[in-house]
Amino acid sequence: MLTREEILALCASNPEVIAYIVSLETQIKELTERLIALESRLNQNSRNSSRPPSTDFFVKEKPNPKSLRKKSGKKPGGQDGHPGTTLENVEVEAYEKRQVFDIPPVNLIVTEHKSQIKTCPHCGRINKAVFPESVKYPVQYGPNILASAIYCKNHHFIPYERISEFFEDIMGIKICPATIIRAEKECFQNLECFENIIREKLMTSYVVHFDETGMKIEGKRHWLHVASNDKYTCYLPHSKRGAEAIDAMGILPEFKGVAVHDGWKPYNVYDCDHALCNAHLQRELTGIEENYKQQWAKEMNELLTEMKKYTDECKDQVKELDFEQIKALEERFDAIIIKGIEENPQSLNPEKKGKRGKNPKTKARNLLDRFIEHKENILRFLTDLKVPFENNQAERDIRMMKLQQKISGTFRTIQGAEAFCRIRAYISTIRKNGLPVLEGIIAALKRAPLTIP
Repeated sequence: MLTREEILALCASNPEVIAYIVSLETQIKELTERLIALESRLNQNSRNSSRPPSTDFFVKEKPNPKSLRKKSGKKPGGQDGHPGTTLENVEVEAYEKRQVFDIPPVNLIVTEHKSQIKTCPHCGRINKAVFPESVKYPVQYGPNILASAIYCKNHHFIPYERISEFFEDIMGIKICPATIIRAEKECFQNLECFENIIREKLMTSYVVHFDETGMKIEGKRHWLHVASNDKYTCYLPHSKRGAEAIDAMGILPEFKGVAVHDGWKPYNVYDCDHALCNAHLQRELTGIEENYKQQWAKEMNELLTEMKKYTDECKDQVKELDFEQIKALEERFDAIIIKGIEENPQSLNPEKKGKRGKNPKTKARNLLDRFIEHKENILRFLTDLKVPFENNQAERDIRMMKLQQKISGTFRTIQGAEAFCRIRAYISTIRKNGLPVLEGIIAALKRAPLTIP
């Protein structure tokens, strides 16, 4: 067997061997990175990535704990010789009251409108009185019934057929889906001005959250866009995901406040301040820590949590920011970035090109580059207490729309999707402002939507 010195001497005298070893090292490095990337994909879940909880696998990781107690050999219950006890009558010292709240059986109330018909004694012309504007047909449902049906469909996502069954079982009313759809269409048309007002209010707000998610319309992939804050909600279904749809929504092109989003590139081109969702980043940091075993990701995750705790305390105690402390936190941020660069050196093969002509990077390096490039947007919440730490507002507003598709199915027409989105945005907005939902829908059917401050 050759000694180490002999092997080194052989390599030194043979450049081809050295080149072969270097190529092997490069291949080993690349294969190791691919293996780690594949394992990280298998290990992804909603806790350490942007995957939704519905994609998680329910795997039992640990066996059930076993009890250390031993069997005593005794029969269950009281043992022989144990003195028994029983209940005894006692004197009543006071009374306890209990009340039952209930509703009476639902009875349908019919209001009949009569229009008098008279003949003019002078000209002989027949004249008929005018019915109220809302009474359009010989027989029709009133606004309370129609508003209740719209409420069930657009707030609780109950399918049309089940709404019909519910009304028949509870109220004895056989309302057909076509009647509900007609009422929704009327409500949709009456809310056009309201939607424009909400867009204007969002455009002039200081902070607005943005997000998008896929939705099926006419069996094809479309996108649902949302712009919202704690007071207002606006939805837009669109066939595109990027700038075309964002422009069609009509908020970001003229918005001058702080746009909170998940860092998707089309948002970054608009001329306003941006704040990235740190909840997204923390999930990705967790994935890098677990799958790539990188210390910088762990430290950055902990630092972001510490920063959030500090800003939350400032908000709760209504105190000003300490910029010396902020400076110290930012210096720790920079130090972690330097450690991340040391843990993620450039590729060993700079000549290699990826599918898009760029030198491919690991997932860890891509995330690190985002922290370097978008430091100001990531830490905006730290220097401005009006800016939230995460994009939870938009995610909450969009989550219910995803739930609708799981419960009621996809939309058959773009008109149906637009009607649902506008009505749902109206319901979301009036709820955020503490106004009654059912009364708001009735007002919309009467062409007088509730006024939002």
